Amino acid sequence: MNFRRFRILLLLGVLAGVIGFTWLEQFMVRGWRGPLDIAVIPINGDGSAEATEAIRAMQEQDFLDIGVFLEREVARYGVKHAPAMQVTVLPELKQKPPAPPRDGSVLKTMLWSLKLRGWVYRQSDGWLPQPGRIKLFLLYHAPEDGVALEHSLGLQKGLIGVVHVFADRAQAAQNNIVIAHELLHTLGATDKYEAGGMPRYPQGYAEPELPQSAQRREAEIMAGRLVGANGEPVMPPGLERCVVGPLTAYEIGLDDAFKRRYAAR
Repeated sequence: MNFRRFRILLLLGVLAGVIGFTWLEQFMVRGWRGPLDIAVIPINGDGSAEATEAIRAMQEQDFLDIGVFLEREVARYGVKHAPAMQVTVLPELKQKPPAPPRDGSVLKTMLWSLKLRGWVYRQSDGWLPQPGRIKLFLLYHAPEDGVALEHSLGLQKGLIGVVHVFADRAQAAQNNIVIAHELLHTLGATDKYEAGGMPRYPQGYAEPELPQSAQRREAEIMAGRLVGANGEPVMPPGLERCVVGPLTAYEIGLDDAFKRRYAAR
């Protein structure tokens, strides 16, 4: 065997290993056989004193309502886990993850995804990955009037979330909505809102059987907004007003629930 063929076989072996590991991770988390294993890694996103203080004060209990939300929602689809997730808060990371491309190019996005996964692996301080562990990097920012945070994201491949949140206790409930949204992205859920933030009908609506224009009291978590009295999208006050809709349930591995919901139609 010449060197060229050996190199091709080696690369194919590495590719097969990556594909196999990705499949194993998704099998573990989407099988809902036990609590989700979640590592939270805080990062000072803007170098502010507010972010430093928020990171210093953070603890596992800060994310309890995400666990309550997951436990309640997956139970509606026949999966009963208490707790639904186990959170470990890791030490603050001083390095920021690579920023996604601004132009949305497919090729650049693919290269960035590989770069991000390599960056995450280098932060692990270990040779062996931990299959099935979801890594949520929380970048804290001091709130500024009229200034929106950067777009957060969740990647199914690698089970990685990069979430921009406010370093403000008054924003904790809405921070957790964003964190839960990106967490479900890592499990395969897709966004269910249109440009401008309006929920996509009917998948992005709680109670989709109601008329599209009807006011809602709850939001589909992957839409992130409910329809207010004036017909405008409104962020709910907390996860107690969010639900996992049938399509999202199907996407994150709760297949039987989706089939039951739509078999009668």
